[in-house]
Amino acid sequence: MFETLTDRLNHTFKQLAGRGRISEDNVRDAMREVRRSLLEADVNLEVVTEFCEEVTQEALGTEVLKSLKPQEQMVGIVHSKLVELMGPVDSHLMMVDPGPTVVMLCGLQGTGKTTTCGKLAAWLKKRGRRVLVAAADLQRPAAVEQLRQVIEESVSEAPGDGAVAFHGEPEKCAEYGQATGVAVGVCQRAYKLAKAERYDVLILDTAGRLHVDQDLMQELTAIDHAVQPHQRFLVVDAMTGQDAVSSAREFNERLAVDGVILTKFDSDTRGGAALSVKKVTGAPIKFVGVGEKITALEEFHPERMAGRILGMGDVVSLVEKAHEEVEEEEAEQLAEKMAKGQLTLNDFTKQLRMMRRMGPLKQLMGMLPGVGGALKNMDVDDKQLDRLEGIVNSMTAKEREDTALLSKSRTKRIANGAGVPATEVNRLVKQFGAMQKVTKQMAGLGAMGKMKAMRQMQEAGAGGMMPGGGMPGLGSRGSTKTKSVKSGFKRRKRR
Repeated sequence: MFETLTDRLNHTFKQLAGRGRISEDNVRDAMREVRRSLLEADVNLEVVTEFCEEVTQEALGTEVLKSLKPQEQMVGIVHSKLVELMGPVDSHLMMVDPGPTVVMLCGLQGTGKTTTCGKLAAWLKKRGRRVLVAAADLQRPAAVEQLRQVIEESVSEAPGDGAVAFHGEPEKCAEYGQATGVAVGVCQRAYKLAKAERYDVLILDTAGRLHVDQDLMQELTAIDHAVQPHQRFLVVDAMTGQDAVSSAREFNERLAVDGVILTKFDSDTRGGAALSVKKVTGAPIKFVGVGEKITALEEFHPERMAGRILGMGDVVSLVEKAHEEVEEEEAEQLAEKMAKGQLTLNDFTKQLRMMRRMGPLKQLMGMLPGVGGALKNMDVDDKQLDRLEGIVNSMTAKEREDTALLSKSRTKRIANGAGVPATEVNRLVKQFGAMQKVTKQMAGLGAMGKMKAMRQMQEAGAGGMMPGGGMPGLGSRGSTKTKSVKSGFKRRKRR
């Protein structure tokens, strides 16, 4: 989401590098560029003005002006101010004991509210909670059925020791509009059921409108008074930019929401909503939707997001994803084989599957320090990983264990089986061979030797799934974009 903004900010800060001590004019020039970058990212004008003024005032202090590393000082100040802008906030969901904890989700139509109900239920299930989701959106004819299907997906696909159940009264849709309080009654009955069945959490999927109107707010207020939810979350579409911030402000003024859930956070939007909504509404961002899968919901951490915006990456989130999605025993076995230099193509496909469980490849790469800005020049398509796996799966068991067996005729057979040119098979085998050779060398090396071997492996184009590593299918084949990214990484190494 923030790739362009990251690029612009980093370019601005690099202009301060090498200046030695800087002047007040340098700071103000840099902040003019920061202001322009934030406005282009669709950040609210009032937020931009106040943010830039605060950064300027702090940057003009003697500590920065007398510093021999003004670039680092400026980045540190902007980082801390970005954290303040988006937080700080404890993103954990407040739970009550005894339950159920009642969470009401509200928002406009088309923001992904119903899907978010299922994602939040899956997130809670993963943490061992028993969740009941109630369909209180009686305005859209298919809303109740849509939520039922989403909850079924949560039950079948979401991991965890918890449980997710659905409460819907589709027959009440016929009464909606003719009688007041129908949705309120559905919520009240759902609450009684949740309490009787000892559910930990009750999630209410309320109706939306195309815009904030009196009828919508009357219904939400009636539900709020009748059930008294512990948390009121506003679901906002990050792709709508400042429109999302405006609707969030209206909702908050009328309902006093406790937090915001941003959907479609993995899109190519400019990110203005994420940087504006907390300051404008006072309601913190609690969760972000980062994909289409039912498990693609993450807690929002302002300090981590500020790091990603400034190109520092988000290694903490990456480690957390690995811990959640990768089985420890499987990872240990793979690490042991690598340490012994016994890596095979079977192990390589296991690595691919582990990575794919963690999320979209481009999203994972964006969490690595220094990689985010290069991503906008890379055509990273997760479907291309199917091609790599297809090549390996077209080999026999012996061929996967020993690539030296691959003659010209065997290569042609594998290519036909995978539906790819023979050159792609050869490229995969060649690069895997280089990677295998280096892992064998690393088996007997110390820490410094291993670091040197890793650099050699990356320069040889065998860097696995890393940008510029040259694995087939990651980026346009032979495209100038991919080549420019690779050369960029090598230039950074030389510096």
